[in-house]
Amino acid sequence: MLDLDGSLGAMERSDLARIDLADWQERIRFGCTERDWQAFSTHLAALLPAAHGPVLMGSGDFHHVSACLIARQRQHAGLHVVVCDNHPDNMRFPFGIHCGSWGAHVARMPHVARVDVIGICSPDVGWTHAWENHLWPLFRGRIRYWTIGAELGWMRALGLRDAARNFADAASLVCALRRELSGTRAPLYLSIDKDVLCESVAHTNWDQGRLLLDDLLAIIDAAAPRITGSDITGEVSIHRYRTPWKRWLSALDNQPDIAPDDLTRWQRQQIEVNQALLDAITQKGSSASTADSG
Repeated sequence: MLDLDGSLGAMERSDLARIDLADWQERIRFGCTERDWQAFSTHLAALLPAAHGPVLMGSGDFHHVSACLIARQRQHAGLHVVVCDNHPDNMRFPFGIHCGSWGAHVARMPHVARVDVIGICSPDVGWTHAWENHLWPLFRGRIRYWTIGAELGWMRALGLRDAARNFADAASLVCALRRELSGTRAPLYLSIDKDVLCESVAHTNWDQGRLLLDDLLAIIDAAAPRITGSDITGEVSIHRYRTPWKRWLSALDNQPDIAPDDLTRWQRQQIEVNQALLDAITQKGSSASTADSG
């Protein structure tokens, strides 16, 4: 547990180690400069054990921390990164890195073969936001979008037909993804942002997708034999930015105010989902390791 925002305080597992990073919340939450990012990456690297299981990171405002964790996977050449997220995380951010741009950073890592972003329903992939998407990794085949009900005419017009797969519903997407995951043995890093889920499953502070918990469990089941690392984000927490540009940019995302009673209830709901995801990843991972050693 990377305890950046206090949202995971109710997590109780005997196998869960907590790393206190609260002093970094203001500096890296939502986004940060390259200088602050390098300082945080160095600090985190000194605290993380050489080997560890799934990593919990708190709010989806910290999803760019996944880039630090994936960078530590350098021994796995040809790494396939699968990101379950309602947003492409491949958007332009001129000030450094942020929670919506980190996928482009990962796609440039030499040991990463491809990033597949699964379950996108966000208008971020629509034509009105086309200019905000990093196009080069899409053209090079380093990033691919798996969308549900999206309007992708602009991608076809630019010759990016193979950079996205669009589905009518979540069930069709998961079925196709499971088939694809079963067809290769490349090492895989799995990153889950729970904003890919319906609000009925888990509330987040971002606009949300259409997947159900069973959909994520099915993806984990298919990916398990190949998983070399994983993380989970998408908790709900409240933070009042002191940094002016962060207050301005976060306001543009129209993140709603959360009532205290809702916050408590939603965090409890999130913990239940976390437990199910952790159980699936650790149990499937153990089974895969046993099978490999046999």
